[in-house]
Amino acid sequence: MNSNSDAQNKKWYIVHTYSGHENKVKLNLEKRIEFMNIGHKIFRIVVPHKTITKVNNGKRQEKEEKIFPGYVLVEMIMDDDSWYVVRHTPGVTKFVGAEKKPIPARDSEIKKILHRSQVQTAKVELDINVGDKVRIISGPFADFEGDITEVYPDKEKLRASVSIFGRDTPVELEYNQIQKI
Repeated sequence: MNSNSDAQNKKWYIVHTYSGHENKVKLNLEKRIEFMNIGHKIFRIVVPHKTITKVNNGKRQEKEEKIFPGYVLVEMIMDDDSWYVVRHTPGVTKFVGAEKKPIPARDSEIKKILHRSQVQTAKVELDINVGDKVRIISGPFADFEGDITEVYPDKEKLRASVSIFGRDTPVELEYNQIQKI
């Protein structure tokens, strides 16, 4: 078989795994590919993820979050040997598709998933709620304290009521400007 027809037969398949075992499946499968010398039929294994930034007590923490928990993408040429290697990798429960014959994913879907995984803007999540007390740590109101009145997670902003000269004043703040008390 020449490499040109191999390239045409190379497709992405979606493999279902035990929840929380996606990275372990990727690692096990990579080892099996090497051990069983089948790298000419199984090419890439991807666990789609995005980076989430959480702010806890004013400290930013980056965390990887799986886009599709319980699923791994495998780029491969499907035949009995490659099917066997993937299907019998510890943690794999099944291929997505018909019971007897896995169905390849559409290239357009895979491109979207891979693009989403690579270009995901770091979304900031904050462990705050309306009514929480916060200390402002930067900006013109630094060192003031306030009570959260509104939270806008999509904009990574919030509104707090801050006592300035004895009067409650609504102030709009960004997540990185506050610290939960």
